[in-house]
Amino acid sequence: MPRLKGSADLLEDRRRRALELWDDGLSLNEVGRRIRCAPSSVLRWLRARRRGGADALRVRFSPGRPLKLSRSQRHRLLKLLLQGAPAHGYRTQLWTTARIAEVVRREFGVHYHRDHVGRLMHSLNWSPQKPETRAVERDEQAIERSKRKDWPRVKKTPGGWAPT
Repeated sequence: MPRLKGSADLLEDRRRRALELWDDGLSLNEVGRRIRCAPSSVLRWLRARRRGGADALRVRFSPGRPLKLSRSQRHRLLKLLLQGAPAHGYRTQLWTTARIAEVVRREFGVHYHRDHVGRLMHSLNWSPQKPETRAVERDEQAIERSKRKDWPRVKKTPGGWAPT
């Protein structure tokens, strides 16, 4: 059974209630049924209390897997990325997760899956950006001229949008 969700206080209270029921003479199975947990959990809590007292029932923080890049390496990665993609051999300025994963592998010898690079960049306060796609033939001056000259002539109402 997975651990129930809830605050640490709620989980500790649940463990204490289970052990009170055990102390009242109920079997492991009956305590498990009443608390809605596996009897093996009750036994584990009982053994922990015997070894470490009431403090052994406290919920501890689970840090998870250690980071692959140290704090200084992540800071250096940001500096490398700020140099731009062309500085690392790419033709465009666009940083994709696959490109960042390749730079991390090349510079630090650490393999990141490109799907996980997004989480890494988010933890470094980088957000995904998409460049504006513009035609190479685009003429900004002609567009501005058209907005000033042609747009007032083709719009439906002289004062802009108005309800009918």
